[in-house]
Amino acid sequence: MRRSDCRSYAVTAVASLCLFAACAAVHSPTRTTSPSLAETAWQLVKIQGSDGTTLTPDDKAKYTIAFKADGSLAARLDCNRGRGAWKSPGPGQLHMGPMVLTRAMCPPGSLQDRIVKDWGSFRSYAVKDGRLYLSMADGGVYELEPIPGA
Repeated sequence: MRRSDCRSYAVTAVASLCLFAACAAVHSPTRTTSPSLAETAWQLVKIQGSDGTTLTPDDKAKYTIAFKADGSLAARLDCNRGRGAWKSPGPGQLHMGPMVLTRAMCPPGSLQDRIVKDWGSFRSYAVKDGRLYLSMADGGVYELEPIPGA
C-alpha cells in the first residue's frame, strides 16, 4: 500500500468518526439542561420519595410554583397560598428560602404537609424534556410541568 493511500484511509476514518459523533449528539432523544428558573411557572406532576414511594396530586393545578426574576416566588399548596424566596448560586443549584404560608385546613389527602416538610431540602434542579425536576438532599425528586398558558 502506498503512503498516499494510507493517508487517504486515515483521513477518511477520522472524518467518519467525527461525523458519527456529531450524528449521535444531534439525535439524542432526551436533553437535560439547567436554564434559569426566573419567570417560569410550574405545576406538580409527582413526588418520588427517596424510599421509593410515589405521590401524585389529585389536581396538578392545586400545587404550583412561580419563580420571579427578583428572587421571589409564589406558590399554591392545595388550599393555601405562599410567598418566599429562591436563588440559584450556580448552574443547576437551588436554594429555597423560608415561605410565608396561609394556614387553611386542607382536605384529607392533601400533599401540602409533605411539601412544607420538604421545602428546605431542595438542592438542585434540571429541566429535561420540558419538565422541571427538583432534587432533595435525601435523594427524593419532585417532577413538575409548565403551567398551561402561563
